[in-house]
Amino acid sequence: MTEQSPGTDGDDDETPATGVGQETAPSTDAPAEHDAADGPARDDVASTADESTDADAGGPTPGVPDEETLDVPEDVATYDRFTKMDGAQYERVNEFLRDRTYITAREWAIARLCSDFRTETGVEMTKIGENLPELVPFMTDTYTPQAVNQARAAFEDKIRTAGATFLYGAMCDFFTAEELDDVMYESTEVAKFLLEVEGVDLSVEEELEAEERISTVMREVREASAELREEEETE
Repeated sequence: MTEQSPGTDGDDDETPATGVGQETAPSTDAPAEHDAADGPARDDVASTADESTDADAGGPTPGVPDEETLDVPEDVATYDRFTKMDGAQYERVNEFLRDRTYITAREWAIARLCSDFRTETGVEMTKIGENLPELVPFMTDTYTPQAVNQARAAFEDKIRTAGATFLYGAMCDFFTAEELDDVMYESTEVAKFLLEVEGVDLSVEEELEAEERISTVMREVREASAELREEEETE
């Protein structure tokens, strides 16, 4: 497993804190190709666990704590958000995300950690950075608090930018109602898959309810946009 500083994994718009390691993995074979329009290929991320074993990575034996594991805080040792990613390689996870979203693997992982380790006084940046390899299987180096904060800020900026881009596309009459429904369906499938990988167990009822809420909001957006364009044309 080779390491490089955060920002060299394809994050062209971010400048990392000096001296902070970034995870990557040597690519010995070409990753499987998929069509983003078909929704997330669930084997892509999950199958990486079959490609990397503890023996190959030189890591600890599963279920047998080592000296470092014994020193980690209890909430870190029991954290199980990304257990479905055991054995996954950073490079493959990052490629999957970059094919379907604007975020990188480290931004995805750290944004979730910042939510889970938020306290009344803020986010436990130091704890996240110092224990990153124990918290996320595909991250192999520690981060400074500054690097954690940088990744969180990049995640937030990208979400806001993507949101504005999507809403403009929905409001500018570029897509038909049917095409916009297709976009929403594909986006929802990717989002649900990422939640499932994180360990969120969505029932069928919850999925249908979420999709109905999203559809209702998008219908209101289309109607408001049509009214706005009509008003401008009559002025």
